[in-house]
Amino acid sequence: MPGPPFATPNALTAPARFVRIVSPLENHADIISWIPSPTGLLGPLGMSSRFQACHFFKKAGLPLLPLILLARVSNNLLFIPIDSNEVIANYLLGVGRADCTGPVAEVPLMGYANPDQVGSGLLTRLYSRAFIVADLVDSRRVVFVSADIGMVSQRVRLEVLKKLKSKYGNLYRQDNVILSGTHTHSGPGGYFQYTLFWITSKGLIRPSLNAIVNGIVKSIDIAHQNMKRGRLFINRGTVDNSQINRSPFSYLENPASERNRYSSNTDKEMVILKMVDSNGEELGLISWFAVHPVSMNNTNHLVNSDNVGYASYLFEQEKNKGMLPGEGSFVAAFASSNLGDVSPNTKGPFCVNTGESCNNPQSTCPVGGELYEKASQEVKGPLSSAHQWVNMSDVSVELNATHTVKTCKPALGYSFAAGTIDGVGAFNFTQGSVEGDPFWDGIRDQLLGEPSNETKACHKPKPILFSTGEMTRPHPWHPDIVDVQIAAIGSLAIVAVPGEFTTMSGRRLREAVKREFDSHGTAGMDVVIAGLCNVYTHYITTYEEYQAQRYEAASTIYGPHTLSAYIQLYRGLAKAIATNTVQDLPCGPEPPLFNVGNLTLVPALAADRAPVNKTFGDVLQEVRQQYRAREVAEVTFVGANPRSSAENATEHNFLTVERYTRTSDSWHVVRNDASWDTRFYWTKGLFGRSNVTIEWHIPPGTEPGVYRIRYLGHYKKKLSVTHLVSIPFEGTSSAFEITTL
Repeated sequence: MPGPPFATPNALTAPARFVRIVSPLENHADIISWIPSPTGLLGPLGMSSRFQACHFFKKAGLPLLPLILLARVSNNLLFIPIDSNEVIANYLLGVGRADCTGPVAEVPLMGYANPDQVGSGLLTRLYSRAFIVADLVDSRRVVFVSADIGMVSQRVRLEVLKKLKSKYGNLYRQDNVILSGTHTHSGPGGYFQYTLFWITSKGLIRPSLNAIVNGIVKSIDIAHQNMKRGRLFINRGTVDNSQINRSPFSYLENPASERNRYSSNTDKEMVILKMVDSNGEELGLISWFAVHPVSMNNTNHLVNSDNVGYASYLFEQEKNKGMLPGEGSFVAAFASSNLGDVSPNTKGPFCVNTGESCNNPQSTCPVGGELYEKASQEVKGPLSSAHQWVNMSDVSVELNATHTVKTCKPALGYSFAAGTIDGVGAFNFTQGSVEGDPFWDGIRDQLLGEPSNETKACHKPKPILFSTGEMTRPHPWHPDIVDVQIAAIGSLAIVAVPGEFTTMSGRRLREAVKREFDSHGTAGMDVVIAGLCNVYTHYITTYEEYQAQRYEAASTIYGPHTLSAYIQLYRGLAKAIATNTVQDLPCGPEPPLFNVGNLTLVPALAADRAPVNKTFGDVLQEVRQQYRAREVAEVTFVGANPRSSAENATEHNFLTVERYTRTSDSWHVVRNDASWDTRFYWTKGLFGRSNVTIEWHIPPGTEPGVYRIRYLGHYKKKLSVTHLVSIPFEGTSSAFEITTL
C-alpha cells in the first residue's frame, strides 16, 4: 500500500488532487481513493473493507454516502509533516475510545421516531470518543466527547457529570465537558427522561442508558489516564457533492442579500483538529462537518454508526495498523455540526425491500469531490469555557433598541408529523402546513388537551400539533432548562449547541460569536459548531425559515425567535471568555433529574429455549466449503436473545472471523462484530426460540487460507419462577477455504 501524503516533506507542496468514490448505485466498481503523491502522480489506496461496506449500502437500497470520502479527505487535508525535533508542547492531550453500543435487539432505534424500527442485530459497534486538552501548568482543561448516538439527552449528561464528579471532584464539570452525539439514526433509543421521547422509544430503557453513560465515562477515563504533552493543529477544507439541502424552499425564505454571500445552500467546509504528542506521534483528530447520518433509512434494523461512524472506522483502521476495529491508540471522531437541513441522500432515500426510490425528489448522484482549500495553523493560547443553564421557554430577546420579543413554551407543529425526504411521516400530514386540521385537533384536544391561546399566539404561524410545554404527565414532555456552552482552546471556539441548527442558522450563530470575540479584543478566532450537545431540543431554524413551516420549522420547539435567543445567549458566553469574566456569569436554573426507573414497554427477558435435540450454538445452516473474495460466507446458529449478552458485558463480541495458522496450529481473529464487512442478524421465534445468522462479506484482497466463524452469546436459564441466570455459550462453523480461483 502506498504511503500517506504526509510521509514525505513533498506532500505539503504536492498539488491538491481529488477524492473519487464510485457509488454502487451507479455500477459495481470498488471504491477508489486517490491521494497526491510526491511525484505529482495519482495513486490508489487499496481499500478492501470499503468495498463490502459499499455492498451493504447497495443491499439496503441506499446511495453510498460520499461522506465516506471524508476519511480520505481528512488525511489529505490534515496530516502535515512534522519534524519531531522541533516539536514544542503547548498542551497536555489525551484521547480515549470506549464501547457504548447497548442492547441490539428488541429496543427501538433512535432518530426516525418510527416505532416499527426495532433493533434485530448489529452491523457495527457504537463508540464514545473522548478528547482532553489541558493546560501544562494548572488544572484548566476542556473535554470534547463525540458519541455514536442519536443525540445527547439531558439524562445522559446529568448522569455522566455525576459519575465524573465522584471520580475526579471538580476537575470535569458542566462548563468544561462537552458531550456531542453524531446523530446516527441507527442506535438504540430509550435514554431520555422527557415523556415525548418515550412514545417511540418505549420508555426509559435502563440498559441502553447505562451503556451510553458508562461508555462516555470510560472513554474520558482512558483519555485522562493517557495524557501526553503535545500540540494541536487546525485545518479547513471543502467537501463537494456530499450533501444536499433537504428543505431548499425554506432556505430560499432567507434574504437574498444573505444567500448571495454563499455559494451553496449547505455548509461544505470541514474543520479538523489534529492532535500530536511531543514526539510528533499522531494521537487523534476531531472533524466537524454538517451532514445528517441517515444513509441508513428507517427500514434498517441493524445497530450501526452510519456514515460518520464509517468515516471514523476507516480512519482509525488506517492509523491503527494490524488492529481490530475498536482497538488501537489513535482515535478519530467525525462529529456533528449544523446539520439540521442537510441530507447525505443526494439521490433521495431508497426502500430496502425494493431498492426503488421512496417517491422523493431526485437529484444528481455525485461521483467525487474536489479538495481545493488546503491550509493549516497551530492552535495556541489559553483554555477557557463558559456555560449556563437557561429556561428557553422564557427568554426575552432584544432584536433592536425598540423591539423585544420572547421565546415560547415548547410545542411541535403539524409538519413535524410529516417527516422529511430522509424519513417520511404517516397519515395525511404534509410539510409546509400553516393551518391545523379539525380532525387531528379534535383528537389532540380529547387525548392531550388543547394548547392555550398564549402558546398558539406565541408560535404563529405554526399550527400546534402537540403543546408539549403544557403537557406534564407522567413527566414533562420537553425540557425547559437547556445548556448553552462555549469552550475555547486557544484560537478555536467550540460552540456546543443543544439541537439541530439549519445551515443558515449555523452561519448566523458562527458569525455572531466571531464578531463578539473580535469586538472584545480576541480577533481571529476559528468558530465551529458542535451539534446535538448536552440536551436535545429538536431543530433551530432562522426566523424566515420558520415562516415556511416545513419539518425543521415545525420542530423548532421554542418558537420563531429561538435562533435570536440562542445568538444572544452565545454572544454573552463569548464576551465572558474574551473579557475573562466567566466567573461572573450566573449559572442559571439547574435542570431536573426525574426519579425514573426502568420504565419501559420493552418485553422483559425470558428464558431462552433451544429446539428439541439441539443446544445453543449448534449450527442449523452451514457455510460452504469454499469461497472467493467478494462472496458472502453465511452460517445460521441456534441462538439466544442478544440482550442477555448486553447485560453481562459492556463490550461483548457477538462474533469473530478467524483464520487458521498452520505453523502454530492455532486460530487468529481477523474480524469482529465491529467490522463493517460482518453482519449479525437475530431472528426471534416462538416460545423463547431464536436463530442467529452471521454473514461475512469477504473483501477483495483477503488472504487465501482456511477460516471459520464463531458465535458468542448468553442464554437465559430459569432456575425458579422468579430467578433467571445467564449462561455463556458459543458456536463455531465448519472450516472453509478462501481461494483466489
